[in-house]
Order: sequence, then structure tokens, then C-alpha cells
Amino acid sequence: MKPRLQTSLGQQLVLTPQLRQALHLLQLSAVELETEIAAAVESNPLLDWQEPDSIGTPVTDRAASEARDTPGERDDAREREDADTPGWEGDDSWYGSGAGNGDGETDGDPADRMVQTESLRDHLTWQLHLSPMSAHDRNIGIALIDAIDDDGYLRESLEDIAAVLRPDTHATAAEVAMVLCRIQRFDPPGVGARDLGECLCLQLETLPEATPGRALALRAARELIERLPRLGASGLADALGCSAGEAETALQLLRSLDPKPGAQIGIVPHDNYVTPDCVITRHNGVWRVALAASHFPRLTIHRGYEQMIQHAGSSDAGYLRGRLQEARWLLKNLEARGETLLKVVRCLARQQSGFLEFGKRALRPLTLREVADEIGMHESTVSRAVARKYVHTPRGTLSLKDFFDSGIGTEGGGEASSTAIQQMIRTLVDAEDPRKPLSDARLAELLKASGVPVARRTVAKYREALHIASSHARVRIA
Repeated sequence: MKPRLQTSLGQQLVLTPQLRQALHLLQLSAVELETEIAAAVESNPLLDWQEPDSIGTPVTDRAASEARDTPGERDDAREREDADTPGWEGDDSWYGSGAGNGDGETDGDPADRMVQTESLRDHLTWQLHLSPMSAHDRNIGIALIDAIDDDGYLRESLEDIAAVLRPDTHATAAEVAMVLCRIQRFDPPGVGARDLGECLCLQLETLPEATPGRALALRAARELIERLPRLGASGLADALGCSAGEAETALQLLRSLDPKPGAQIGIVPHDNYVTPDCVITRHNGVWRVALAASHFPRLTIHRGYEQMIQHAGSSDAGYLRGRLQEARWLLKNLEARGETLLKVVRCLARQQSGFLEFGKRALRPLTLREVADEIGMHESTVSRAVARKYVHTPRGTLSLKDFFDSGIGTEGGGEASSTAIQQMIRTLVDAEDPRKPLSDARLAELLKASGVPVARRTVAKYREALHIASSHARVRIA
């Protein structure tokens, strides 16, 4: 055997700086996005604010694409879309039944736009209820989420979690570990880790295997996490048996990870108001989805500096070209963020058109995986797109998470969402005889008669979630 040079041709997916920026922008709320854009304009001379008179009103993604196409191309595109999507007025709208809140858009109560703080526990519990698992595993999951601190770490042992569950739920440490593995796949990446090394490994495992430095970074996080600050690139290269360049790549990858993945969840903007990312309106019986006016990037390339590149010296020209490339990446990723949001919101609105028309009682079960499969994206991408995003509707400003719900099988073979069942319980309690309130067992019987078989324990849980007192406490003498 002897050393030799060999070339090969292959394809690999690399987590480039552009892709990292795209994922970062996608998970930002509208308020955070404004801050991010303002910081980019301050630091990059090639970025500039658009003039106010050149900023248009909210338009849909079709309108944006039509603005870039020629008239002939627009007509051809419309014919293709009409042939592919019968019954639709294009990708950004769909036909409703004409029922509901009327045809006009309403601004709603300003209080609807107040921020509802979502804690890390809320965020994880929401994902837990959308995950298919047994009631036994779900109880374990709830206990685990309760034990995760604000930084996203599980500080208690698996044996202690199992002890907390008794006597209601009997689980071994191995069963707790299995459920923990599922929670560690939730958003944000790295949550549920028991130490820094595991936290970094969980984040690295979400990256494509071909990511430069991933394999070495995993080894460093698993084997050398305590010594890592003292080793540096040269020490890491000796410890891992690799070149200094490979060690530096692994270190850069580790530095790009978040050591406290849960810390960013639950931060409330200082103005205490939410800014909708999208708008759902109704016009002549047709639902339409558009990006909100505040979402559109009010940025442009500074033409003066761009023209200076041709006349500048080599060092200045190199600097300006680099900043120009960064500016173009940002504009492209902002456009991609808007397109992703539109795809997700259009899917949610199609799936939950009954919810938009009739309220919570018409909310159907819907999971992140269903949306991801329909729009052809990864489940984690949908989770990032939904997190801390709001949509303005005729029913007020809603969180995108309000469109998701877990389900319970019905006697007809379908599913009823837990929110819809709670609304049914609320309706039954409101109509009850105050002198003879309905017990949980009786509520379960009435729901079963309506085709929704729900156990008495489930009814009690939903009743408590609605802050409805027990039947004994609801007795009123007329």
C-alpha cells in the first residue's frame, strides 16, 4: 500500500451560512424580525431602507410572482394553476361556503393582539399532545416536561421522575428514558438534555451527516466536553487524531450551537403586543391568505455603494463585494421566509376552514406531521414556522398554534379534536339545569350519544381545563 491522490465526484448537503441564516430568520417572530433587519442595515452599508412611496400594500405570493413575470407568462401560469387546483382562485385563496362572520375583514378588539406569553413548558406540552403515544407514555412525558428547567435541561434523574409518577403511573427508568428520547426530538433542538455534552450532541444529530466537521464535533461533545475550553484547535486535533484544519472546522460548528436551547422561548416583546405575520380575509365568500404589510422587507441594495465596487481599489472592492453578497443572501432568505409562511398558513386555513367559520367547536385534529407531508417540508421546519407566529383573521389575531389540536376517535370512524370536545362540554354545562348539574359520568354519556366516546376521567380533565367546577359545586337553587 502506498499513498496516492484520487478525485471523486459526489453530492452532499452542507449547512451553509445562507441556510443557517434562513433557519434563523424562519424561527423569529415579526417583532424580532424587525430588530434583526434594523441591525443588518446598521452593520451593512450595502443595505438601505426602501423609500416609503415604493412600499406596497399587502399582496399574496401570487401577486408578488406576477409582478416579476411578463403578461404572457402570467396567463400561462394561471392556466396551469387552474388546471392543477380546481375550485381554487389560485394558491392564495379558496372557496368557502359563505357562512361565518361575513365578507368583510374586521379589526377586532385591540386586546386580541396582546401577547400571550408562551413558556418552554407550554411549547413542549403542545408538541407532546400532537405526538401519537399511549396515555401511559403521555403521563411520563408530562412529568419529564415539568422537570425541564428554563434553559432546556433535565436536572433530575430518571429514577426520581419514575418515583414522582407513582402511584398513579407505574413506570421504570427504562420507560422514562424511552419517552425522554422522544421529547429530545422536539423543538428547540437540544431540549431535554442532561448535560452540555448531550445538549450539543442532540443539536448536531439534527444536522445532515455530510455537514463539515459534524462527526468530529460529535466526538468532541461526547468525549472531550470538559476539556474542550482548554484544548483549543491544536489540542483537539491531537486528541481526535485529525488535522488542525479539521479540528478548527469542528470547533466552529460547536460554537454555532446554542448551549441554552430553552432560554429564548417565552421572551415577550417590550411593547406587549403581537404583530401578525399573515392576514386571512374573506371576500365574496372566498378566504384569502396574504403576508401582513409589516412582514414585507423594506430593504433594498444601496445602488451608490454597489456602483462603487467597479471603481474601488482591490481591498475596498473585496470588502464591498462581500457585503453585497451578504445583503443579497438576506433579501433572498427574507423572501424564502415569507414563502414558507404562506405555504404553512394556506395549509392551516384549508384544513381548518371550519374553525375560521364556526369557531373552536369546528376545530379538527391536525398535527405538525400532517402539515409537513402536505406542503413537502420537514416537520422541524413547520415547527419553526409556526413558533411565535400570529395571523389576523375575522375572529381576531390568533396564534398559528391555535390551528393544531390532538384528536379522539369517534364512533363514525373519524376524529374529534380535544378543543372541539371541550367546546361541547362547555355547551352542555351552559344549558344544564342549575338545580341538577350534569356529572362527569353524565357528560360522558351525552358525548357518547353524540358519537364521541370519551371516558369520565377525560371529561373531568377537560372540565378542569375549562375552569368549570364539579357538579356538586355548580348546584344552584332557583
